[in-house]
Amino acid sequence: MRGGGKGAVVVVALLAAMTAAFAATVTYDHRALVIDGKRRVLVSGSIHYPRSTSDMWSDLIQKSKDGGLDVIETYVFWDLHEPTRNQYDFEGRKDLVKFVKLVGEAGLYVHLRIGPYVCAEWNYGGFPLWLHFIPGIEFRTDNQLFKSEMQRFVTKIVDMMKQEKLYASQGGPIILSQIENEYGNVASSYGPRAKSYIKWAANMATSLDTGVPWVMCQQADAPDTIINTCNGFYCDNFSPNSANKPKMWTENWSGWFLAFGRPVPYRPVEDLAFAVARFFQRGGTFQNYYMYHGGTNFGRSTGGPFISTSYDYDAPLDEYGLLRQPKYGHLKDLHKAIKLCEEAMVATDPTTTSLGSNLEATVYKAGSGLCSAFLANFGTQSDATVSFNGNSYHLPAWSVSILPDCKNVALNTAKINSVETITRFVSQSSKASTSQVSLSDWSWFNEPLGISSNNAFSVSRLLEQINTTADKSDYLWYSLSIDIEGDEPFLQDGSRATLHVQSLGHALHAFINGNFTGSGKGSSSSAKVGMDVPVNLVHGRNKIDLLSLTVGLQNYGGHYDVRGAGVTGPVQFKGPDGSSATDLSSHQWTYQVGLKGEEFGLYNGVSSLWTSESSLPTNQPLTWYKGNFDAPDGDTPLAIDFTGMGKGEAWVNGESIGRYWPTNTASDGACTDSCNYKGPYHETKCLRNCGKPSQTFYHVPRSWLKPSGNVLVLFEEEGGDPRQISFATREMASVCSRVSESHPSPVDMWTTDEDAREQAGPTMSLECPLPNQLISSINFASFGTPHGRCGSYSHGQCSSANALSIVQKACIGSRNCSLGVSINTFGDPCVGVTKNLAVEAVCT
Repeated sequence: MRGGGKGAVVVVALLAAMTAAFAATVTYDHRALVIDGKRRVLVSGSIHYPRSTSDMWSDLIQKSKDGGLDVIETYVFWDLHEPTRNQYDFEGRKDLVKFVKLVGEAGLYVHLRIGPYVCAEWNYGGFPLWLHFIPGIEFRTDNQLFKSEMQRFVTKIVDMMKQEKLYASQGGPIILSQIENEYGNVASSYGPRAKSYIKWAANMATSLDTGVPWVMCQQADAPDTIINTCNGFYCDNFSPNSANKPKMWTENWSGWFLAFGRPVPYRPVEDLAFAVARFFQRGGTFQNYYMYHGGTNFGRSTGGPFISTSYDYDAPLDEYGLLRQPKYGHLKDLHKAIKLCEEAMVATDPTTTSLGSNLEATVYKAGSGLCSAFLANFGTQSDATVSFNGNSYHLPAWSVSILPDCKNVALNTAKINSVETITRFVSQSSKASTSQVSLSDWSWFNEPLGISSNNAFSVSRLLEQINTTADKSDYLWYSLSIDIEGDEPFLQDGSRATLHVQSLGHALHAFINGNFTGSGKGSSSSAKVGMDVPVNLVHGRNKIDLLSLTVGLQNYGGHYDVRGAGVTGPVQFKGPDGSSATDLSSHQWTYQVGLKGEEFGLYNGVSSLWTSESSLPTNQPLTWYKGNFDAPDGDTPLAIDFTGMGKGEAWVNGESIGRYWPTNTASDGACTDSCNYKGPYHETKCLRNCGKPSQTFYHVPRSWLKPSGNVLVLFEEEGGDPRQISFATREMASVCSRVSESHPSPVDMWTTDEDAREQAGPTMSLECPLPNQLISSINFASFGTPHGRCGSYSHGQCSSANALSIVQKACIGSRNCSLGVSINTFGDPCVGVTKNLAVEAVCT
């Protein structure tokens, strides 16, 4: 026993010594983060662990590394980990330690944004609802009750990371932590206590002794111990609040979030790459994409309100984890070009000079011949030719050229060498498959209308919803019985009355005497609901049932946590001219939190309450449905197409895939599949899907499925036909490339050797997205002046006659192929014209 004890001590000592040997010192100066005494240029990307499944994490992390990232950034979600005070959950998608370890095992760093306020379009900004009910608490200000709870949770997370030795100072991957989040945007709402709160938060965080720096984003008055950082579409003009702090960008918005009732936003990669290059050009050394993979808002995690279940964000890795090309590939090339400049960039401060109107050259020049340069044309209209160091350079409008040796261009942000892919949903019903993928054996349960629970209670006023439900459910029933004698002023001359309801939101269904009367909904810009619907009343007792519902709680703004929801009134019966009204607001209302089906756990699919004996009821509100299905063949990502349904929530094998709402369509407007990237981007500049459902397809993680006997459960609020539901796989259709004679050589071929560089020249490269795929056919090839985009290319007036056969010979049967884009390869179909090679291939 004693001998074993000594051996254990020796082992522990050895492990401690090994950990110390691998521990990293992380500091910073005015230029950069300094890791083990070396300044670093770091590219980061946000991946939120609960917005994907744990079996997806390794693939997402590896693709991030392959895309040129050094760091993975994630928030920590307080409401997930402590749903009940002092009861913690770190299982499954919530396994933060596992996620951080996987990042470290891949050789990447971690930026852990503890917050604990996260915003993130997440329900209630990431705060647990129980926090709201502590008497006397005020969120995000100098309030001792809030500060005590915040410190307790932050300390809990830091201690977990320390216990697992996950900080860089312990040999782990975490090199940064964040406290608070974008508080500077809302600080004025909190008055003079905001400043003392921020000082407290900084002191609290740094006292936890993590051994790595702390940051605050959007916090111009961050204390000296904290690095203040920038969030936005562009941060090249940002300066930290101290000459001793590096210029860091914690959120470069790669797109924008989607809200139900809105079109789908996207951001052209040329603009995103321009923003990144400008940031590094002007002295930045740490940049993070928000998001690099957006993922899915499973369950009731969406905030907003009205944020969609998809959190795709037009990120380089799409919602399903597939490469979004050319965004992923072009940014990968950009990261390589920037890293070619790293040695010069960290050695010195940049020197910027004007080359003309909207034209700039920035040089990083140090001893030993180190020199890298960035040439920028930030005009939005005209290309330009500039002279720099005795050489001539062509700069397209709104672009940056990167010259790692101050002479030769490795990449221009407006010229894409990467492939482009067309990704689409393929209906499983249209594919030959040995697996049954249709839903069958439907059964149902009719949700009782109005009050059905023994836990109902009555109050002589209208109650605000969030304080009543504590967000245990989206749903709150308001029920009232009233006697009508027939001589009420709102029933003049035998006219029908109008039910008038005012609600703080977010949506509402009204029933009179058991009959559906009408619905109303707010929007992401205004959650409030106003409803005026004609009603049929009977002589004697009449019953009013209002089903109020939330669609994710507010997540942003000053004092957002006290913004309410639900029917706060007035509720009135009005006459035909609106002049006579009877106010029902202070009558005795009866309340029920949640649904009977929720109380019975119908979402698990195992209840004995399901009915399946007669024909399936369709297009009726407040109906639960259950169907069975077998998993489709293969491992391609899977989605459910909810066409035919109205609004509700769906579960697969007891796991919530989120709220569905295909009837909430985007308004008609200025949507386009192509968008001019030149000029400042904003979230409504580039939109798709106008006049169509905001979201039709909903991600079903493969890891939630069994080969057979899977159960889909729906709660349908409005009415729909579940027999129209279908499955679809997310698949790559075509792979394209379009490269001109004026493109730089691929950055992989960049060299200072002039002869080798000229020999390489512009190059078209194709690669199938999956390792087991080969190029099976070439749908289109043209060298000359082709028109259109991937999937719709056409020949221009100038086109080489043998382009197709040359590309076919070089590419068919291979996973990847490359061809020089020059007249040496294809001949010269139009002398004196700059030619393009456009190719569309099919991979199988």
